Amino acid sequence: MKWIYLSALFLLFSMSIQAQEKWSLPQLVQYAMDNNITIKQTSLQEKFSALSLRQNKLSQIPNANFSGGLSYSSGRNQDPTTFSLITQSYLSSNMNLQSSVEIFSWFSKRNTIAASEWELQAAKANTDKLKNDISLMIANLYLQALLAKEQIKIADVQLTQSQSQLLKTRKLVDAGSLPELNAAELEAQVARDSANLISSKGNLTQTLLSLKSYLNLDAAKPFEIESPAADKIPVLSIAELQPELVYQLAMVNLPQQKFNGYKLKAAEKAAAAAKADMLPSLSGSAGIGSSYNNRAKQITGSTPVIAAIGKVNVGGTDYNVFPFQPFTSYQYGNNPYFNQLNENFRQSIGLSLSIPLFNGGAARTNWERNKLTVRNLQYQVEAGNQQTKQDIYLAYNNAIVAFEKFNASKKAVESAERSFSFAQKRYEVGMLSTFELISNQNNLLTQKFQYVLNEFDYVFKMKVLEFYRGQGLKF
Repeated sequence: MKWIYLSALFLLFSMSIQAQEKWSLPQLVQYAMDNNITIKQTSLQEKFSALSLRQNKLSQIPNANFSGGLSYSSGRNQDPTTFSLITQSYLSSNMNLQSSVEIFSWFSKRNTIAASEWELQAAKANTDKLKNDISLMIANLYLQALLAKEQIKIADVQLTQSQSQLLKTRKLVDAGSLPELNAAELEAQVARDSANLISSKGNLTQTLLSLKSYLNLDAAKPFEIESPAADKIPVLSIAELQPELVYQLAMVNLPQQKFNGYKLKAAEKAAAAAKADMLPSLSGSAGIGSSYNNRAKQITGSTPVIAAIGKVNVGGTDYNVFPFQPFTSYQYGNNPYFNQLNENFRQSIGLSLSIPLFNGGAARTNWERNKLTVRNLQYQVEAGNQQTKQDIYLAYNNAIVAFEKFNASKKAVESAERSFSFAQKRYEVGMLSTFELISNQNNLLTQKFQYVLNEFDYVFKMKVLEFYRGQGLKF
């Protein structure tokens, strides 16, 4: 039982530690890079491109193919070793080794390999682009979560103030110093502040769930993020984020620009390979083979035979006639398997020239199609660069506007705080109605919400500019 209690305590302690774990933004980004399903799916394209590149490289090596067969024949057949017609059943086998190599094809294979190499680089750049996009989205959600936390704090303080004000007013109403209407108005304000608090908590929960989806985390898993103050988040100075400077860095560092460039180079090499398909090509081939037949025979011995081939009569006497050379009688036996393979061993070597004369225009059409692909990608590169420049200048303008709104909201909060402080003092001495007090309080709440919103909006807009530099997000 003691061990059971200890195990239970250890489990509870572990769960408590896990529940208290807080994620920083670098941890969130790194975890997403390792576990996000979309990134994993996109990374598979790199593997497909790598396989294509390896296959195209191996195509330069001479190919070799071995074939062999075993067959049984009956009835009237042609003997595969003597080529004579026979009516006997026999068992035969054959083996062949063939090889061929492309000697010259106007660098078709070389250009195809180069196209595959650029396609692999493009696939890697596409994965990097997706990682950057997801990093930026996580940063946005992280800042939204921090904003929601700040709004919860503001709403909670607002609710506490309203409850305290209601408590004081209720005492005055009960004492007959104030009418019941004052308490009713404050009760309605407490209800509105409670709704604001609940809404802010709901926003935080929704944002954290979105973060979990990017991290591929279980929605039910305890999850909490670190909460640095917005003014503690490092932001580059606006001088370091001038749009023309950012654009120059983006052209060098952004994966999207690299992706467009790599796809264009791959298309140019593919077009060169397609052009080579319209030209003559020279290939070489070689082969060896042998065969076996279980009916094949070999001479196992011979015997000279001296026999008369006829008679002649000379003077009434018969005389035997013998040939000038003796007749040889041969003995035959089965020809062994390996002996037949050696006897039937054959070799071949050859060259072949292929000249495309007419193939329905397929080769030329393919070349023309590849040239159009190159032109389209050139337009895509140009359009992508223009769009990136426009986005950077727009992001710079948005950052300037956000900075000005942030500074303006500071002053608005200070003014609202002074106004509410005066309103409270006047209300306490009966010089201000409850409605006017609530109006001042709501104005302060609105200005605080707007201040926090503008502060985080400014930070995010600056982070977007940092993102376009292609040097990562700094937190």
